[in-house]
Amino acid sequence: MATLTRKQREIRDRSDLILRVSRELLLERGYLGLTMDRIAVASEYSKGTIYQHFRNKEEIVAALAVQTAEKRVELFRRGGTFLGSTRERMLGMGVAAEVFLRLYPDHFKAEQITRAASIREKISAERAQHLLQLEHGCVDVATAIVQDAVQAGELSLPEGVPPETVSFGLWCLTYGVFTLLVTEGRPLAELGFPEPLRLLEHNQNLLLDGHGWTPLSADHDYAAVRTRLLAEVFPEELAQLEGRA
Repeated sequence: MATLTRKQREIRDRSDLILRVSRELLLERGYLGLTMDRIAVASEYSKGTIYQHFRNKEEIVAALAVQTAEKRVELFRRGGTFLGSTRERMLGMGVAAEVFLRLYPDHFKAEQITRAASIREKISAERAQHLLQLEHGCVDVATAIVQDAVQAGELSLPEGVPPETVSFGLWCLTYGVFTLLVTEGRPLAELGFPEPLRLLEHNQNLLLDGHGWTPLSADHDYAAVRTRLLAEVFPEELAQLEGRA
């Protein structure tokens, strides 16, 4: 890797600071409350300086989404390489997704914003493409595990049902619950769902049991596997989360 010049390091550090204060503002005030004026005040840079890095606030939100999406792909890949059965590896991805949600709750807000057509029009094609590639990266890891399960004889799919069917179902369940958790105005407990993440895990197991993916949840202690995953695969992230408690 080439060594950055002093000027290049200063540009990188300035950009990182702008993104850091923008992330805080997005969490505190939401998209409408994220303005170039507030970013300038919080970062102690002029608006002109900020515009040298990002042409509009939509680009900033997209950059925030890219920044955390890169971390999500890395967590998913680690969870998917857990040394266990294919279904345990898929659980590894589920644990990775939960860890990511708890560490980066702002990501789903930024991601939802960038999905709006009116916003996407203001984002550079390169950054939008990068976001799409990162999202594909997560789905591809899941689909590869499904394919491995079929090859290992731990999962049998009916003729004409591709592996993507399973990974898509899991993605819909997970993304839907996570989006509700970070965007719902009221706590889900008030709507009768006191432990949404555990309910999500239960429904994920129902989906995979329905496909006949062994070992079935009734025959295996996946709660113990989940504990192992946190301790063996995500120890640093677990320490971060415990430090916040």
